[in-house]
Amino acid sequence: MSLNGNGTHVSTIRPLKPGIYAPIPSFFLPESEDLDIPSFENHVVRVATAGVGPLLAGSMGEAIHLSHTERVVLIKTARKALDHAGLLNVPVITGIGAGSTRESIELANEAAAAGADYAIAITSGYFAGALAGDRKALKAFFQEVSSKSPIPVIIYNYPGASGGINLDSDLITELAIECPNTCGVKLTCGDVGKLTRVAATVSDPMFSALHPRTNKKAPFLVLGGFSDFLLPSAYSNGHGAITGLANVAPYSIVKLFELSEASMVDPSFLPEAQRLQGIIGRADATIAKASISGTKYLLQKLYGYGGHPRRPLPPIDPVAGEALWEHSHTQALVRLEEEVGGKVR
Repeated sequence: MSLNGNGTHVSTIRPLKPGIYAPIPSFFLPESEDLDIPSFENHVVRVATAGVGPLLAGSMGEAIHLSHTERVVLIKTARKALDHAGLLNVPVITGIGAGSTRESIELANEAAAAGADYAIAITSGYFAGALAGDRKALKAFFQEVSSKSPIPVIIYNYPGASGGINLDSDLITELAIECPNTCGVKLTCGDVGKLTRVAATVSDPMFSALHPRTNKKAPFLVLGGFSDFLLPSAYSNGHGAITGLANVAPYSIVKLFELSEASMVDPSFLPEAQRLQGIIGRADATIAKASISGTKYLLQKLYGYGGHPRRPLPPIDPVAGEALWEHSHTQALVRLEEEVGGKVR
């Protein structure tokens, strides 16, 4: 047991490890838009069985469309489904993004009580005009949230979902050094240089000794937000990715991560890692353009569930959906997923 900044006892038994994580979509019933729990359970277990850790109530999970109660339901459902499948050591990460610092802390406490192991926090974009240029306020947000959260917190840098707020590498590094209850950063800004700079600090052998984490099972991980630079990030001491593409092709993304890591020890693995990175990089760029609705369309094609986003977010146009499915980059990814052991319809 350990104490976090607000004196609450913390006992995270499931370690946070380098690897691949997926922001899990929230699935909804067609007419009522109520949570589709069976599809959610099925998907969480599907990706976790492939070696992908689930992240709930993030951008892909339409967190902005979920009530507090629904977020708790998803956490409890995911934990129960994982345990029932024998995946007891797979951690659950959950989003605590909200409009205010106060609400993010409230969500962190609710998540911990529901069984989440880790939280991921993003700055609100509603007042981005005031916040974006105020480095002190941005730093204070993550300092307060992490110090008052009962579970370790990942910093989420995604300008597209926070009104253009883009944390620089100096600020992220300061937070890693000064906030012991932070346990990583997700860089959906796609900035490889930023990843390299932050990783250079936190991967230093002396970092953990000089700046120990509140929870020793939660080291500070530097994670990309896409799959298209997994191989280069491995050579920059990155720790993997939290990537939406891992919903579509979990076995492929895990295989690329494993090959990338292995190639640094044995260069004979590098050509195969480069081959997979090419297929995955092209697919990531193509599928990401279709966003949440496109990912759900592909899940429906591949696994028989997916459905539509909650309104007002529109579903993908059927013609555009078929074009996405038939795109050579998508089909190459589907073939790769089958090649490396994934089961598709």
